[in-house]
Parts: sequence; C-alpha cells; structure tokens
Amino acid sequence: MVSLRFTTAAVPRLPPKPGPNGAAIAATLAAAAAAAASLTLTAKSAGRPVPLPSPSAPLWASLSLADGAAAPGSVEPRTGAAFPTEAAAGRRLLGVGLRKTSVLGLKSIDVYAFGVYADGNDLKQQLEEKYRKFSASELKGNAELINDVLEQDIRMTVKLQIVYGRLSIRSVRSAFEKSVGSRLQKFGGQDTKELLQSFVALFKDEYKLPKGSVIELSRESNHVLKISIEGEELGSIQSKLLCRSILDLYIGDDPFDKNAKDNVQENIASIL
Repeated sequence: MVSLRFTTAAVPRLPPKPGPNGAAIAATLAAAAAAAASLTLTAKSAGRPVPLPSPSAPLWASLSLADGAAAPGSVEPRTGAAFPTEAAAGRRLLGVGLRKTSVLGLKSIDVYAFGVYADGNDLKQQLEEKYRKFSASELKGNAELINDVLEQDIRMTVKLQIVYGRLSIRSVRSAFEKSVGSRLQKFGGQDTKELLQSFVALFKDEYKLPKGSVIELSRESNHVLKISIEGEELGSIQSKLLCRSILDLYIGDDPFDKNAKDNVQENIASIL
C-alpha cells in the first residue's frame, strides 16, 4: 500500500465551509427519498413479507438490512421468485411458499412459487369480534383461526409463479384434478365430479406457461372463484366448496408448504 503524507506547512488552510442552506437540505432529502424508493432488498431467509411502516414513520423506517428483510415485496428463497406486498384491490401479502413434486418418487422438482394474499378489512370484519380477546402469540397456534379463514367470505388471492421451465397446461390441469379433487371429496363427499370438471376445463390447451408465468386463483365476494393467467381471465365459478378446497391446498391441514402456512397464520394474527 502506498502512503502519501503531507506536512502541515504544505497544506494551505482553507476558510470553513458555510453550513447548508434550507434549499440544499431539501434537495438532499429529496435525493435520499428517491434513492431509497428505488432500493430492492432480497430476503435471505424464508420469504416472509415485511410489514409496511406506519404513516408517521420516517422514510428510512421501511428499509432494513437485518436478515429476512425484503422491500417492496417478498422473495421465495429457493427459487428467487418475487411477490409484491399488495395484489389487485389492495390485498396484502401474508406469506410465500413453494410447490414441489417428485418424479417416480426419486427426483424433486420445483414447480411454482406462490404468494397468499388477503383483504385486511375482510379479515377484521369477519374475524375480529371472535378473536380480539386473544393475543397475537395465542392466535399463531390457533387451529380454528385458519378454519374460519377458509370458511368465511374473505377475499383472497393465491398467485402462482411458474419456476419449472417445461411445465405444460396439461400438467397443471392434471395436477389440479388430483389435488383439488381430493379436497372436494374431503369437504363435500363423492358427488363433486361435475364441479371439479367445471374448474379444470378452464385450463385449455391453448394457454402456454413459460417460466415466470403467473396464474391467479382468487376468491371474490360471495365465494366466487376467479381464475386468470397472465392477467387474462379464464372464467369464474361461484362455489363456496370449490373456493375452500383450493385455499386448503395452501393454508389447510396438509399444505404444500408448511412454513408458508405458518407465516400466513402469523400475519393474520398480527392483523387481528
């Protein structure tokens, strides 16, 4: 390393700089705000959405370098799939997870990452009266809470982001036929084949699913299930049973990703 030294005599003394005026301070703060707004931090750990700062909090309160921080959304750590903190109609991200499958019981394949969203006002309106007496820590382990979320008329969305590059719409249709079909039988008995077919028939062969494609499964008001691919609506079906069966895949008793379900329940508890 080269060290440069100057004697005191060699360096002329400069007059002190004047303090910044009000305009300079304002310009500096504006630049900092613009820079901060453009930052995106990648989560190191389990894709947990970061709560938004309160309106009174300073700008830098929304930025954190701690482990697990992510802004302005949340990242599924294994695949790097990112999800915004809010979906359409202001639904809030509650948790992210990963759907995996195995080939011949040997090789595990990452099929899609998913994010679970819910309308915070609906959660409060439907559940706050029943659960307000419980603390957030008590609600984290309350099995009845998730059952009520599945049962009540709460607007929710599950975003599926395809991470497997060779996934076909036919494979998606077949997988849903098996997984959703088992849930329909679980909650509705054997006479559910017609309802199942009305759902899987929406996934027509004409749709392509390259890596990065997004499928949205949304429960709208009055238990209407709306399905879309890349923003194009495939159709909608009004069925409380079908809505519950699909959401059960992600936050029910035997979810695709247990950590994602736990994060969803923890964030619902915080909202309530």
